[in-house]
Amino acid sequence: MAMPPELLIETRSRLGILTLNRPQATNALSLEMLRGTLAALANFSCDPSVDAVLIRSEGRAFSSGGDLLEILSHPPGPAFEHFRRDYFATEYALNYHIHTFAKPYIAFIDGLTMGGGCGLALHGSHVIATERTLLSMPETSIGHFTDAGATWFLNRLPGQMGIYAGLRGLRLGPGDVVALGLATHFVPSPALGDLVEALTSASRLDRAVVDDLLARVAGKAAPSAMAARQGRVDALFAAPTVEGIADALANAKESWAEAALGILRHASPLSLKVTLRMLRDGRDLSIAQALCREYRICVRITGGPDFREGVRAALIDKDNAPRWQPDRLELVDDAAVAACFAPLAPTEPELNLNPS
Repeated sequence: MAMPPELLIETRSRLGILTLNRPQATNALSLEMLRGTLAALANFSCDPSVDAVLIRSEGRAFSSGGDLLEILSHPPGPAFEHFRRDYFATEYALNYHIHTFAKPYIAFIDGLTMGGGCGLALHGSHVIATERTLLSMPETSIGHFTDAGATWFLNRLPGQMGIYAGLRGLRLGPGDVVALGLATHFVPSPALGDLVEALTSASRLDRAVVDDLLARVAGKAAPSAMAARQGRVDALFAAPTVEGIADALANAKESWAEAALGILRHASPLSLKVTLRMLRDGRDLSIAQALCREYRICVRITGGPDFREGVRAALIDKDNAPRWQPDRLELVDDAAVAACFAPLAPTEPELNLNPS
């Protein structure tokens, strides 16, 4: 029996609808799903009968992010080198297309939303959280870095909250994502079906109409514990180095600071230092510039030992005991971090999004 498509594409009235349909894999994004979404958005963009686009999912997760097992199913060698570059270039091109999409782009983050799933949702004009929303970017714990345009959306968080989120890999509930501005609206999950009906019943779906329809059904999310600790986050994550942040956390009294320190001690030291520099130095970049720089970093990071080791420890052997290279912050020198940001060699094409 043929498997159902991993991405469902349809048009209802003035609304284009994309449904991630890989629930058995928590809607992890395969390369074909990324390609299909990118092609569908290109078609919707130039279709005058489509006013707006909705992206949603089947199952308990919106998306657990990139399909890292698919990437690492290729052993080291030419096939792996080609696939990983193709995968991330496609993903980042999709992030850029969503960010610059001229029509309303509505994402239902109704469930687990991680990593690349954040890139699929948070660049759109309307991000709808529900009581089931759980958003996280745990990349530093798997030898990767916060990508998919995180340079852009984490730097839009208040104060040092983006640094906290990027280094620690926060798990944010609906109240948090609304309070921090990552989601534009809170709508109870049982009301999403009625919202789709309202969108498909509208005679037009320009930005004002979508805003009005959402205002009618939007509710109030629970209070945010994360937003309440803003002042302390700003104080503890202000240091210019990861070592300085770790020292501040070690001297803090709060249980959440102790938990954050535990995550930092378990994460890849190189990933932590790269993520901190990426966020701190990327605050004034355009989205195109940010994604092109993230692609450079990605080529370096995913080709290094920590990425394969981190995925092994978390998703393959599941022993949660990665052996990082190097394994301590003080052993990561500035040159190793800087190398992740350097222009690619002529034989390794840069990502070209025509940055301004």
